Amino acid sequence: MKREESKRLNFFERYLSLWVLICMVVGVAVGKLLPGLIATLSGLEFGEGSQVNIPIAVLIWLMIYPMMLKIDFGSLGGIAKKPKGLIVTLFVNWLVKPFSMALLAWVFLQNLFAPWIDVGTARGYTAGLIILAAAPCTAMVFVWSYLTDGDPAYTLVQVAVNDLIMLVAFAPIVMFLCGVANVVVPSKVLVTSVVVFIVIPLAAGFLTRKGLLKSHGKEWFEGVFLPKFHPVTIGALLATLVLIFAFQAENLTTKWFAVILLAVPIMVQVYFNSGLTYMLMRLFKVPHNVASPGALIGASNFFELAVAVAITLFGPGSGAALACVVGVLVEVPVMLSVCNVCNRTRGWYGPAA
Repeated sequence: MKREESKRLNFFERYLSLWVLICMVVGVAVGKLLPGLIATLSGLEFGEGSQVNIPIAVLIWLMIYPMMLKIDFGSLGGIAKKPKGLIVTLFVNWLVKPFSMALLAWVFLQNLFAPWIDVGTARGYTAGLIILAAAPCTAMVFVWSYLTDGDPAYTLVQVAVNDLIMLVAFAPIVMFLCGVANVVVPSKVLVTSVVVFIVIPLAAGFLTRKGLLKSHGKEWFEGVFLPKFHPVTIGALLATLVLIFAFQAENLTTKWFAVILLAVPIMVQVYFNSGLTYMLMRLFKVPHNVASPGALIGASNFFELAVAVAITLFGPGSGAALACVVGVLVEVPVMLSVCNVCNRTRGWYGPAA
């Protein structure tokens, strides 16, 4: 059977790359024209020296909380019926992706691009890329899954399990790989970031979901309550990008060449991990509606968390934060191209189980 007419993103998501570009321009302009205001906003922290910026933290919370509301922990039991897709995704996400990113960052930033990047700056960029790679999945994974006719229930399980693993694996992996990269990471600050940006919103989302499902039912929760957060999430995302680019205005205008250089290992990483996941899924005879979301999960990044942690650890104007911001710029157009490849190669797989 021929596939139905290609699904399309909504107006905002369809032009997300354009909105990101507009936010970058606006943010940089604000950062250059109103340096005093940006300095004041940048200095608002949860305690002196905490590096947790209050405006950024609030906005990221508004993005993460709605995503946590979508996680149905009761669906985790479904993995027992067809665990191979989840196993492949977890293997690539946690045993390949962070380490391959560290290797790519070392190869490109500290060796091939060494004539253009000094050693200290390269290490900062490397730390940012490691943080980015150690935070898999994002709310946009559900969009990518939809565009490739992915199994929504299985996609939800994959995202939920990755989030749970992230609670215990993110901090140790970042600390280990950044240590290898000769970057000192304050473990207390990193763990605090994980608690603030994962544990608390995850718990809040779980409790909210459980309470509202019990009091109002699933139909009201999914049809009335969740959609209300869509404009909030969009507004928070755009405002976060404007602030991030405002904080990074000096870096983006004086280090624009570094932005281009940073995009190279990020793009290689995305295509490598998505391709590896996709081929392993085919090797283990996983149906396409599980394989395609798995490949997209293996290639995407939880950039909200990555940016937050980079800012928390190294400051909003750091090279690590810039590396994560470049990840935001690169991810959407690259992920759309991965969706296209998955759709074009549907015939490689057998019918859905």
